[in-house]
Amino acid sequence: RGGKTGRSHSGGAAPTPAPSPAPYVRRVGWLREIQATIREHKREHAVHILRLLRKDLGLEGTFLNEVLYKNATFLNLVDPISHDLLMSLARDLQCPKKEYDPWKSSDRICRQLIYHLTPHSKWHRHVPQSLSSNSLQKKVSQGSMDLSGIPLTMRDVHRMAYYLQNNGDHLTSVDLSFTELNDDMVRLLLPFLWVLPKLTHLSLNGNRLTRATMKELTDTMKDMNKFPCLAWVDLGNNVDVSSMPQPLLVGLRKRLSQQTTLPTIYEALDCDPEIPSGQEGGRLEDEEAGSTPRHAVPQQGCER
Repeated sequence: RGGKTGRSHSGGAAPTPAPSPAPYVRRVGWLREIQATIREHKREHAVHILRLLRKDLGLEGTFLNEVLYKNATFLNLVDPISHDLLMSLARDLQCPKKEYDPWKSSDRICRQLIYHLTPHSKWHRHVPQSLSSNSLQKKVSQGSMDLSGIPLTMRDVHRMAYYLQNNGDHLTSVDLSFTELNDDMVRLLLPFLWVLPKLTHLSLNGNRLTRATMKELTDTMKDMNKFPCLAWVDLGNNVDVSSMPQPLLVGLRKRLSQQTTLPTIYEALDCDPEIPSGQEGGRLEDEEAGSTPRHAVPQQGCER
């Protein structure tokens, strides 16, 4: 009884539990586990972990043909690089070639994925305790603001909003990848970002964002007076954002068409070697109309 009394007098509020790791930490952990299981020749377990990783990234599918052509959402991937690397890893694990060591190839792909899914900015090695006007100014160079890898608090986001309001007119690129941003933080920042007259690139990957942020961004892009020059946005490696809504892609394309003659911004079409140059625009218009792609490559021999 005395021990309980002592604790009640000396204790205060219970310590705040540490926040759960960002989604990319879990995904990188799975990739390291795949590396270990392949090294131990536990290929079936590696395939199981790969399925978990693909599902967590919203990249579910069976045959390569279905993933690339039959399911239209995969034409709008927020992270085509991860998709391409994961397809290569699945091919290595399920259809290993006998003439070379599959461990070396699979390990190389895992290392590429780990690099792609983690922060590798020089800034995250020297994280300031909090952002100030001076530290923000140091992160701006030649029209680009790079805060990648710096964990931001809501107070930091308020300071950033104030900075953008007073000094953002010249910015063409804002990199907020791997900064622990959540939906509430982005909701606060959006009005200060969409008024930037020269902003063309916005990186929000590797954070804690959900489809709620995607919906707000999509609704915002319907107004051509907001984000007047935005042509590229990265939302990959977040919580549950796996594909880009068609209205968001259309909004980006409209803005891009005002600046360049490029026919499309669909990165996923790079995966299709059968499309001759100059036909992308027509296919995009077909997809915007809701039609099914006119052709599909023959199915590969191995199930993914």
